[in-house]
Amino acid sequence: MPYQYEIVPSDNLSLVSIVLRVALALALGGMLGMERGRKNHSAGFRTHMLVCLGAALVMMTNQYAVGRYGGDPTRLGAQVISGIGFLGAGAILVTARNQIRGLTTAAGLWAAACMGLAIGIGFYEGAILMGITILLIMTAFQRISDRISENSRYVQLYLSFQTSAHFDEFLGYCSRKQIKVSSIERSKSRQGAGGTMESVIVSLKCPVRNLRATVLRDIGLLDGLNHVEEL
Repeated sequence: MPYQYEIVPSDNLSLVSIVLRVALALALGGMLGMERGRKNHSAGFRTHMLVCLGAALVMMTNQYAVGRYGGDPTRLGAQVISGIGFLGAGAILVTARNQIRGLTTAAGLWAAACMGLAIGIGFYEGAILMGITILLIMTAFQRISDRISENSRYVQLYLSFQTSAHFDEFLGYCSRKQIKVSSIERSKSRQGAGGTMESVIVSLKCPVRNLRATVLRDIGLLDGLNHVEEL
């Protein structure tokens, strides 16, 4: 037997209900956007508010259309879930050093859209709980993420050496400390005053945990190292 959609009366969308949903979308979307804005991300305060508000409007429009004409109450919402991908893709960047930036911002935009859909359909409890949880993930859980990284045996570095000989000295240091060099990606070499300058991206595996800080400090003291950056 085919599923029968329940027709929701369009008068459920009173002016008070619409104002409440718009205000809640602005508040929760802005709450997420402020966290991104404080970290100087391009998709910040206004972007998250617009995404959340737009998704809420889509669901209210869908509810109005179903109440007036019938049809599928989830059709427009499904299009938002798939369509928000273009905005998230624009927030993800791959730098010249093969760093991937913007994944958390893209996920936050997608979550803001989902939150807006919940607000637009009147699922206030779920939207508020979701908004608080997302904010906790972006703030308090950052410390947990940092602690996991600090205790990891793996580290990826961008290194720039004055000459190829200095890079060889770095490899010798890794051999002496039993640090495994998992991969080496050489950037374009340039001619310097002392020879060929080397810029590389290396992936290292430390022999034991909690040695990460010591390794980074020792590498920073190597001769001929112009720049070191953890990726």
